[in-house]
This record gives sequence, structure tokens and C-alpha cells, in this order.
Amino acid sequence: MRNFETRYVHKDGQAVTLTWMGTWSEPVRRHFFVGRDLTEKHAAEAQIRQAQKMEAIGQLTGGIAHDFNNILTVVTGTVGILADAVADQPELVAIAKMIDEAADRGADLTKHLLAFARKQPLQPREVDVNSLVLEAVKLLRPTLGEQIQIAPLLSENAWTALVDPSQLSTAILNLALNARDAMPAGGKLVFETNNVYLDEGYASMHNEVTAGNYVMIAVGDTGSGIPAKDLERVFDPFFTTKEIGKGTGLGLSMVFGFVKQSNGHIKIYSEESHGTTVKVYLPRATGLDQTMEEVMESSQIIGGHEVVLVVEDDALVRKYVVTQIESLGYVTLQASNAAEALDIIGSATAIDLLFTDVIMPGHMNGRQLADEASRQRPSLKTLYTSGYTENAIVHHGRLDTGALLLTKPYRKADLARMIRKALGG
Repeated sequence: MRNFETRYVHKDGQAVTLTWMGTWSEPVRRHFFVGRDLTEKHAAEAQIRQAQKMEAIGQLTGGIAHDFNNILTVVTGTVGILADAVADQPELVAIAKMIDEAADRGADLTKHLLAFARKQPLQPREVDVNSLVLEAVKLLRPTLGEQIQIAPLLSENAWTALVDPSQLSTAILNLALNARDAMPAGGKLVFETNNVYLDEGYASMHNEVTAGNYVMIAVGDTGSGIPAKDLERVFDPFFTTKEIGKGTGLGLSMVFGFVKQSNGHIKIYSEESHGTTVKVYLPRATGLDQTMEEVMESSQIIGGHEVVLVVEDDALVRKYVVTQIESLGYVTLQASNAAEALDIIGSATAIDLLFTDVIMPGHMNGRQLADEASRQRPSLKTLYTSGYTENAIVHHGRLDTGALLLTKPYRKADLARMIRKALGG
């Protein structure tokens, strides 16, 4: 018996690694081979490596920032004495002032590094996120200029969050300024708040997440977007997609560290030429547990027996979604992109519902897929899903008015309810 790995190109153009076990059977005089797709295993391992890398970088930057702070303490403490000693020499006073300003900039840098390393002192308390976002919007209106339209779309019943208000304000301003830089010719900046329950299924795909109630703050823009190859690195300190001299690369890493230190979760969605949405999830002030009403609501799950075609490019997410839908009693078909989905739609297979992500790689997005699907099968119902918020999605596929959208992440009860609604039940 022997084991080996090989790489193949899937029909959708993606490289796939298979691990094979081969053995010789003497009774029938044949070789037998069993192949196993390692795509999901590799994706899970990549998540773990990324978490370990961020933890290691955090420890390193925290140590550097601590030592650098000690050095700055000496500089800032002595430059005042120096300035007093040369008060009668204007040219030396100017030099002392330059040293003082440089030390202040160094202090700001260490604050960012400590935020990323999750070692800054926080003072969490119960915070009304809607009020805090509106205060941030007031500060931003004169800063961003008339070419950027600001739209606060806040949930009326948003929970309070357990968080340090000053650090949250700084994080929101950082995200807004990043959005401004991505829209040099102008655009739309959307702030949203909502109450979200991150369930066990979502937590299983993000090992740093604890299932429970969170307050979600989303900052979305219609700017240039982030290349797919850079998305995994955007939270690394000193990484930036801006031109040299246009940014330090510490803004997003500071937000990342602050959110993690606050026991929250952060997720970024972006597509080149369309824009970016950053979602921040902060623990509900009264705790992560569900209320009795929420428990009752999530227990009222109605399934069915129809056929659902699931279109999702992320293999890990696709497996999770298919498992959830099948647990509701439905029959599922699955595709990783629009081309695969159209092959299935063009066959004689019975399909009752198309459940598709809006943003997908390739030449066709979810809305275009749904248009072609309804042309081939006029009676086929469609339910969209996306990591972008309902308001941000207008710029990412331009859904028709009244189109049904299930925003990620969602709990099983929401999935069940929206499927029944899409099917007309």
C-alpha cells in the first residue's frame, strides 16, 4: 500500500489537490485506488496558519512597542528640559520642537502597534452604538468633502455593546478614512448597525468566534475595492495597497487588534472596481446568551422537500450551507460558479429554488446567473445571499427591487424562513 498526492485542474479552472491511497489485491489481480479531495482540509489548515501568524506578529509588535515606549519616555521627558535650557536661542528652540513633534508621532505609532497586539489598556462599558456612529458621522462630514455621500442606516432597536467607546470611535474613523482613500473621485459611504446572532455553524468556520449575540457595525464604500490576492493580508501591520507615502498600513491592523481585544469579530468583503464592506461584531452588553424570545424564534424551523441548487464559490461555506439545507429536509444540488450552475440548470434535473451568492468569480455574478436561469426556467425561484449588507449590495450586482436577500452570516432559522418565503410558502 502506498500514499501520494497529485494536483489536477478542476473543470472550473481551479487547481485541486487529491491524496491517493493505492493497494494491490492479489485475489482479483488488480490495483485499487481511492482519491480524497483535500480542498476543504487545506482551507481549514490555512485558517489555522493565518490565526497563528497573526498571533505571532501580535506578540512581536507588542514587545517592540513596549520597548519603544520606554525609549520615547526618555526622549519626551528630556526634550522639555532641553527646550527650557535653550529658551533664549530661537534656532535651538525650533530644533527642540521638532524633536518633541517626532516623539509624539512615535507615540502614536506605538499606540497603533499596541492596538494590533491587543495590549492597549481598554475601558469597556455599555455603549449605544447608534449614538456613537452618528457622532462619528458629524465629525466626518466636513472632513470627507461634498464628493462623498454619507448614509447612516441604523437599526432602531440596536443593542448596546460592551466596548471602549473612544477606541470604537477611532476604529470607525479609521475605516471611514480608508473608504475615502478608495474613492478619490467621490462615492457613497454607508454606516449600518444591526443585531446579529453568530451561531455554532458560523463559529465552527471561524475558530476565534464564540457563538452568541453581537452588535454589528458595517462600514461600506463604493470605491476601488481590494484585489482578491490582498484580502488575506489587509490586517497585517504595515501592509497597504496605497501608494508609497499615502498610508502607514496600520489603520486596519489597529482596528483588527482592538476588535479582537474586545472579544469581537471582524470580517471584510471586497470586490475590485465595486467597493468594500467591513463588518465589526461586538459582544452585546448583556452577554452573548439568547433571550427566551430569541430561543423560541430560533426553534420555529420549517423545512420542506423541494430541490435547491446552491451556488457558492467558497468550498468550506458551500459544504456548511448544503449541510444546513439538507438538514431541513430539502434535496440539494451544488455548484461553485455560474458556469457549473448553468450546466445543471440546462439539464433535465428538477430544480425548485436557486440559492446563489451575489458576488462570484468569473464572468457572471449571481444576479446575471439568476437572469439567465429564469430565461431557461421561468418558474424557477431565486434567493440571493451575500456577505455585503442589504444596502451595500446595490453596488455589487444591482439586485432588482423586491429581490430576496439573505445576508451572511445567518442562523438556521433565518435560512429556513427565507427558503420558505422564496418558494412562496
